Amino acid sequence: MDVAEILRALDRTARAMLPTAVIVVVMVLLALPGLLPAATDLRAGFVMSSVFFWTIYRPAALPAPVVALIGVLLGLLGDVPLGIWSVLLLLEQAIAGMSRRVLLRQGFMLVWLAFSGCVLAVVSLEWLARMLLSFTALPLMPTVLEFTLSVLIYPLVVVPLARAHAGPAAPEQA
Repeated sequence: MDVAEILRALDRTARAMLPTAVIVVVMVLLALPGLLPAATDLRAGFVMSSVFFWTIYRPAALPAPVVALIGVLLGLLGDVPLGIWSVLLLLEQAIAGMSRRVLLRQGFMLVWLAFSGCVLAVVSLEWLARMLLSFTALPLMPTVLEFTLSVLIYPLVVVPLARAHAGPAAPEQA
């Protein structure tokens, strides 16, 4: 193997790892105390947006084991019992994956609407799981805030992801 082949292999690996690396870096940044108000909800919204986007437009970029590990990290950074986010993100990935063929042919607004429905299911299940695990009734407002922020930040998240999809993360450019 010559140097050029090694460099091409490194380039392909870096491009393949870019989606995961961006998600992890942004998650850690949003975990810094005092950075932003509602950073926990923004962190979850960013992760859900990213998983949905990559599952629709480049499913190989985030394989299920990586999504599960991202869920573990999201649980560690938040106040949700460990494993809940892994299951929820894998569920989101499965829903997006089943809808992929249809959503690829749709415009942004319909994809955003599909994302909103998916997020509604995910945050509702998160609320229910947290309530069942704590054996107490939890207020609904934090879940509504998490849903609202997740839906509202989706366009802000997917624009740079779409550029990365066509640019530095594009394996066909390697």
